[in-house]
Amino acid sequence: MSRFRATEPRFGERGLENSEGEFAAQYAEYAVQGQLYPSREGSPLLEFAAAGRVLYLFDRMGPYTSQAGPARVIVHGILEVEEIEPLAASHEPPKEVLTVLGISSVEGVGRVLHVSRRTWVVQARVPLVLSAFDPLPDVVAGDWVSFKTVPPLHGFVLGERSGLGPKPSTKVS
Repeated sequence: MSRFRATEPRFGERGLENSEGEFAAQYAEYAVQGQLYPSREGSPLLEFAAAGRVLYLFDRMGPYTSQAGPARVIVHGILEVEEIEPLAASHEPPKEVLTVLGISSVEGVGRVLHVSRRTWVVQARVPLVLSAFDPLPDVVAGDWVSFKTVPPLHGFVLGERSGLGPKPSTKVS
């Protein structure tokens, strides 16, 4: 199986995205279904619960656009490259692990779902879009990795106001 080499557009030497909307559209299929809780006035953090974990996410889609209730959110973390470890294949696949560290970072073990330029999508109880400013180890979809992110985790809330989610049906008479 050949290793992935990116042919995606360049985002500058160390950039990971051109815009919030473009990033959200690119990774929308990996959004997590969960529950958003009311935000404190003036706080840039979203309180989001999914898969038995509560994550505090820096709101990337703009202040005051998210409403409490059920939500689809892309969870994006920046990897600590020195903490990444591709796991060797074994007879028994590793177990998905996601541990919340501090207020807004995680560490875990998961299966790689998607690989692109300096970004992996890893299933570790929930799908996580994980990026790095430096080159990542060579992995392919299906490989298992252990990882740790730096704070803060980022949240891209999808929905009607973002233009990236289901829209209410309208009746035409």
